[in-house]
Amino acid sequence: MASVAWSSRMAMLRLTLAIVVAAISMSCSTYRAASPRPPSFAIGHPEETSLGRAFSEQIGPSPELSGFHLLVSGQEAFLARAALAESSERTLDLQYYIVAEDASATLLLYRALRAAQRGVRVRLLIDDIYAVGRDFDLAALAAHPNVQVRVFNPFTYRGPLGISRMFELLGDSARLNRRMHNKLWIADNAVAVIGGRNLGDAYFNVGTDNDFADLDVLAAGPVVMEMSRSFDEYWNSESAIPIAAFLDTPPGAAQLELALSRMAAHAERFHATEYARTLRASGIGPLVRAGRFPLVPAPATVYDTHVPALADVGTAKQGRPVAMAIRRLVENAQHETILISPYFIPSARGVDLLCGLVKRGVHVRVLTNSLASTDVPVAHAGYTRYRPRLIACGVGLHEMRPRVGQSGKYRPGLSSGASLHVKAVVVDGKSVLIGSMNLDPRSRQSNTEIGILIESTVLGTQLATLFEEASAPEQAFRVELTELGNKNAALVWVGREDGKLVRYGSEPLASVWRRMIAGLLGTLAPEELL
Repeated sequence: MASVAWSSRMAMLRLTLAIVVAAISMSCSTYRAASPRPPSFAIGHPEETSLGRAFSEQIGPSPELSGFHLLVSGQEAFLARAALAESSERTLDLQYYIVAEDASATLLLYRALRAAQRGVRVRLLIDDIYAVGRDFDLAALAAHPNVQVRVFNPFTYRGPLGISRMFELLGDSARLNRRMHNKLWIADNAVAVIGGRNLGDAYFNVGTDNDFADLDVLAAGPVVMEMSRSFDEYWNSESAIPIAAFLDTPPGAAQLELALSRMAAHAERFHATEYARTLRASGIGPLVRAGRFPLVPAPATVYDTHVPALADVGTAKQGRPVAMAIRRLVENAQHETILISPYFIPSARGVDLLCGLVKRGVHVRVLTNSLASTDVPVAHAGYTRYRPRLIACGVGLHEMRPRVGQSGKYRPGLSSGASLHVKAVVVDGKSVLIGSMNLDPRSRQSNTEIGILIESTVLGTQLATLFEEASAPEQAFRVELTELGNKNAALVWVGREDGKLVRYGSEPLASVWRRMIAGLLGTLAPEELL
């Protein structure tokens, strides 16, 4: 009788869910999958543009070399993008996981629209996971004849209720769980910004308590054409749907003019802020526009996730080109490996690799978020499963301190935000990989990603110095074991406060509630989704 009652209840639950899904489906619009999707591509001969000519003077004529500049602060990362938009003559290609609806993102989109008014072709490719409810606003931008907007791997139902997406995700998780995590800003196929930053105030250190410490690199020269090749592959894929497909009646010229006037008013208000005054005083914008922003010449290679793998579950589980590049890079380390990732879940195989490096004399150090600083506590819970063994075998683990009670105060370098968001690898002080990929299962198996491997002792030294500053005891906790080499011993967190070393016996500065939530979610969440 109990089994009959259980079966009856399950049948009723399935029926209820079916009714709910049907009701939601009826109340939500869907997009036209067969909407016209004309292909387009990056321009040829970028060296003939003003940006191409200006920056080539620094790099030199060698086809083996491109030029690079680390963008450490949010301010210089914002200015670099804005200046490239202002200097572009023919094309702007923007590819992002998140384009926020805030001051900095609006200003950057406004710069792109102003470029379109000068005749520049603008292509914006945005992942759909954070684009919910924005179809009309994004389509208003695309009402400009020189602006095209496409949404990557969209949800079918476009209604205002988030619950519709939840049910669709449950029913089509194999496709919808794979998100486009790439970040690119490319001007005239000549100069680009690639790295970890999305478009939004938190990534450009506009001054909120939730700012991220992040890292990009400005690149100029031949390697930019590799980035454009990647962008074109995504843009012309079947997963990139034109924004017009989501609306029965797309916005017209009147809605575009309204959007432009609102952006102009927003820009005027922003111009008077303290943040804007700081930007103007930096002098970075004129240097980028004139091609005099200092660059480090070096050979480089771009790695990305090929779009066809998006729909192929088998291929996805075999590994991604970016993940494979990182693994090969780390495997070949001879002296030192530095890993920086906001979400660090190495897997058992990754632990074996890192411990094997230590065993043969390689100095391995990691900087990630502490439980108190992370914006994703469940990811931290996944990391804690591997923490004792890593420390026991000799890997140096450093966890970033949160910026508690320091709102509005600026800290330089990789510790400039309340939460770490940098994704970078440095091997033997000369091989530097920077991009969008976190060192976690989601980035390895589900997301699409992009990264650039640069062979440069200059950049390697710069990034190693930034690591030293960010992992100092004033900025990060070093996690240790109370018994050296014993993975079963208790953990202790060592830092410095008011000039004195302090030791914590549990996750420092994290509330009891956050510890409970992280522990619970860490137990329930499958690791491949973290």
